[in-house]
Amino acid sequence: MIIDPALQRRGFLKCMTWAGTAMVWTVAGGVPRSQILGAAEAATNEFTFVQISDSHLGFDKAANPDVTATLKEALDDVGKLKQAPAFMIHTGDITHLSKPAQFDTAAQLCGATKLTMHTVPGEHDILEEEGKSYLNRFGKGTKGDGWYSFDTNGVHFIGLVNVVNLQGNGLGNLGHDQLEWLEDDVKHLSASTPIVVFAHVPLWIVYQDWGWGTADGAQALAYLKKFGSVTVLNGHIHQVMQKVEGNVSFHTARSTAFPQPTPGTAKSPGPMVVPAGELRRYLGIANVNLVSAKAPLAIVDAPLAN
Repeated sequence: MIIDPALQRRGFLKCMTWAGTAMVWTVAGGVPRSQILGAAEAATNEFTFVQISDSHLGFDKAANPDVTATLKEALDDVGKLKQAPAFMIHTGDITHLSKPAQFDTAAQLCGATKLTMHTVPGEHDILEEEGKSYLNRFGKGTKGDGWYSFDTNGVHFIGLVNVVNLQGNGLGNLGHDQLEWLEDDVKHLSASTPIVVFAHVPLWIVYQDWGWGTADGAQALAYLKKFGSVTVLNGHIHQVMQKVEGNVSFHTARSTAFPQPTPGTAKSPGPMVVPAGELRRYLGIANVNLVSAKAPLAIVDAPLAN
């Protein structure tokens, strides 16, 4: 897409969702539709939760030398939402090196929101204690490497772990035991039950050369074919990408720490340095709303910089 350089920055932000304006997305008949954040909030008066991702506490390189500050800023934005969310989901890479002090900081900052936080690990969260560093902090009551499900407001939530046994190029992997558990977990549910799946690495293949996808994600999604509304929330790639495939809406979230390049625009993925004044345009949170059990979830992506 060619952008007219004469466009004013303000006008540009109003037009381009990935450049910093907050939009709410809904899907009707497989077609994504959007509204500006203010209109979406005015229309929403039911069940709401927030997604944050990729905080990378402990990271201190040029891409963002103070990730604690940007996480706190994101959490402050959660507190300013007109409708208090029911809870918060963190889709992994809470820490950068799985250090106890990094987990402590995450618990302190996220706990200040007074919201229950449901988590799944990223690959950076399982680097210590033979991979048990995350489970020792957040894995109580979970199965296997940390997968679990819960029900609230008529929605069935499924937290999956796809970072323990990464495949070629770093592709995510769920594994046989978790897939068997997932099949059993959903088989008793009515086809009208809205499903929300959250995991760190995208369940769809975003860009295989960079390992941005899950090798056995298609098998997991096969168990969800009977459901009329399935929303898949991921992190890992540090940017908003969306796809609708049949009954499934895929959505990846921005990081609260640093951006990564868009697929194929760099030699490899990794922290992307942008001008300091532009950083907050690439970081943010997602606010997810259930308007009714028969409607798709509406997702508002809000960058830290408006």
